Amino acid sequence: MTGSSHGPGPEPEIEIDTTVAHPARVWDYWLGGKDNYPADQQVGDHLNETMPEVVIWARADREFLGRAVRYMVAEAGLRQFLDIGTGIPTADNTHEVAQRLAPESRVVYVDNDPIVLAHARALLNSAPGGATDYIDADLRDPDAILHAAGRTLDLSKPVGITLLGILEFVPGEEAYRIVGRLMDAVPSGSHLVIACPTGDVNTEAMRRVIQQWNDSGATPAVLRSGAELARFFDGLELLDPGVVPLPRWRPDRSTLYADREIGFFCAAGRKP
Repeated sequence: MTGSSHGPGPEPEIEIDTTVAHPARVWDYWLGGKDNYPADQQVGDHLNETMPEVVIWARADREFLGRAVRYMVAEAGLRQFLDIGTGIPTADNTHEVAQRLAPESRVVYVDNDPIVLAHARALLNSAPGGATDYIDADLRDPDAILHAAGRTLDLSKPVGITLLGILEFVPGEEAYRIVGRLMDAVPSGSHLVIACPTGDVNTEAMRRVIQQWNDSGATPAVLRSGAELARFFDGLELLDPGVVPLPRWRPDRSTLYADREIGFFCAAGRKP
């Protein structure tokens, strides 16, 4: 199975608003991609002026995804993944990392940005023995995501759920309810992987960055402390080294900025 693209409802029309910055496109700009527009570039440059390390976030986040997926495949033995908040495809997407180690791996991507949908074909080039799928859906509707994901994944078997750079766009207790619903739907042995910006490092600059982002008219974001990030893992086994800046989660020889204390934290946990 090479993969398929669909949403929980009718196939959406692809309409891209290029006048307002979007997280996936700003991220793409910071990574040196081409799928961004002047509004994204302006916000990306503005944030970079306030805190030059924001460009590092994008690279460090991508590296963390690779390390986390490799861990889940090679050490935890997972063969199913639900990647929510996928972003614009780039090098070493989740299925590429997983299927390099285990070609039978099955991956479902979820995003609600039209430009990601427009590039979904790049996410569907599965290894012959595995499968990929793309779902156009909103994180705030976890039941729709789970229903659609069940067409590709066997939710009675362990799943690795990744939420990188997306929970900051869901404020307050709603984010915890969503993550709880997702983890309730998967069995023991499933893993949760999260990355999000924090105010625990460079606090004043981080607050300015988030304020500038919110003032831009883009999807509003919030900062969470390390303790607030750790709350998402209540009831799970938090894996070593716990809640840490992106480059410090199990770095390897290729990890950049391994000694940097950056304002983007991450963690991974296992459902007992």
